[in-house]
Amino acid sequence: MIRPDCAERALSDVLDRVAATAVEVGSRFPLFADPDSGRWTTTRRGAWTGGFWAGLLWLRARHTGDPADRAAASACTARLARWAEADTATRGLILWYGTALAQSDSGAVALRGRAAQACLDAVHPRLGLVPWGSAFGGPRLLARVDAVPGMVPLLAQAGPQGAAAAASHLDRHVELCLGTGELVPSWRFEADAGWQACDDPPSGWSRGRAWLLLAVADALLDPDAAQGKPAGLKAAAQVLAGGTEAPGRSVPPADEAQPEGPLDTSAAAITAVALLKLAHLPGPRAAEFSERGAAILDRLVSGHLTGRGGTRPAGMLLDGCYDAVRGIAPRHELVWGDFFLALGLAVLTGLVDVRNV
Repeated sequence: MIRPDCAERALSDVLDRVAATAVEVGSRFPLFADPDSGRWTTTRRGAWTGGFWAGLLWLRARHTGDPADRAAASACTARLARWAEADTATRGLILWYGTALAQSDSGAVALRGRAAQACLDAVHPRLGLVPWGSAFGGPRLLARVDAVPGMVPLLAQAGPQGAAAAASHLDRHVELCLGTGELVPSWRFEADAGWQACDDPPSGWSRGRAWLLLAVADALLDPDAAQGKPAGLKAAAQVLAGGTEAPGRSVPPADEAQPEGPLDTSAAAITAVALLKLAHLPGPRAAEFSERGAAILDRLVSGHLTGRGGTRPAGMLLDGCYDAVRGIAPRHELVWGDFFLALGLAVLTGLVDVRNV
């Protein structure tokens, strides 16, 4: 279990790193950083990760209480508005996590409502989900596990119809991705053949299980999104959460088929937050989920977070893998890994109520 003083110090380091990153990237969005130099590769529009950068800025603003930090977070969130009507289910990742920590910011609240309605309008009437979309190229009618986190709470913002759509979106993905007995992260819909499993990302993709667990946890904490099916979602959560890992296995390989290959600390950080959410549900495993979430964060801080006084900037969560199949950024700092680590630490230190994010 991570000590409170260690959690506070680690959170401060990550959020100080956010301040330095903001100076480095300016109006661009950080994506991943070189593990040796700490220099960021950036994007102009934010891609599917832009909401995590805005979320980090909101966490820093909450941590410092500085109006200048709040203004920076608000300005970054405003730059996400171009994604509200984009044809992509990653709007859940972009526009939920980019606004969820900004409850009192009128611009962020308005953007969240606009995005929720746009996503509700994008629900495919036959398939019962928001399709993966065409914004990043490739087939449009895909169902992918990374289309679910963020999308469930975002849709639920759009009133009763939105809550029903959130439940349907999640149900379809759970049925597809867990229906074969092993997790299949991606499916393609064909008019003549129905749903067909895809091999990209592969079934052993580390973030597949983590993303789906996070989405299920969100739905279980929102009775409207669960839509009267909590038993099925609880069963899915038990499958996805599995048993208690040995400490050395709390950070998974980026691809289970390559156990000696790169690790993925970002998947571990996502899982930690999901477990901390599940710990708020009544039941015999609540204490276990809380302990496991804290243990994962402890492992990340003690084994993968750069400290003060070294040659590299402090507060870098290393050993994240952007894309193991293509060999892109295999041991790097990833902006969403930083976000979920910071969010988990913020929960442990009492800065954030995990049920609201």
